[in-house]
Amino acid sequence: MVTSDRLTSNGLSAESLSAERLAADRLAAERATAEPYFHYFAYGSCMCPVDLKRSLRENTHPYIVGTATLKGYRLGFNYYSPQRQCGALDILPDPKTPNREVQGVLYRLPWRLSDRLDQREGVQQGSYRHQQIAVKSAGRAYIQVRTYVVVKKTPVEIPPNDWYFNVVMRGAITCGLPENYCWQLFEYMRSLQRVGVSNIA
Repeated sequence: MVTSDRLTSNGLSAESLSAERLAADRLAAERATAEPYFHYFAYGSCMCPVDLKRSLRENTHPYIVGTATLKGYRLGFNYYSPQRQCGALDILPDPKTPNREVQGVLYRLPWRLSDRLDQREGVQQGSYRHQQIAVKSAGRAYIQVRTYVVVKKTPVEIPPNDWYFNVVMRGAITCGLPENYCWQLFEYMRSLQRVGVSNIA
């Protein structure tokens, strides 16, 4: 008998697989509410939950609270990542422009993932360190939110490579950052790449 369900290689329909994924996400979210957690503000490659999953070895979609805004800071590529072999994002206080803001993604992560996140950010190597900040998400204020800032900032900005560029943009767009901010982010990174190429030439 022919049915309307599309079968996958393991014999399950696409609809069944979708329901299984939703159930798994629900279970993960319920588990997260029942254990100690911390709020984490991501503004760079960790905005992409798929890339974050690679480091934390766990699906991070259920831990997304939503987009968030950090006031009084700006982005900067004042760090060279040996692992990625390119510049990586940092945030810097901008007291001269208090209305300036950084957009990002707010996560509610289980404490058991804290060490893995530190490892990703190179805390033990002195690359990044914790910083407690306050952000707003969906009109609600969140305090004592963890983010990561560069320890030893380079005097000039170092452009990202295409891989880092794409991961940051994928996270910004997938998680629903404002369209104008996504364009600003795109143009910012592209301009740094142009300058980097011209300097090499």
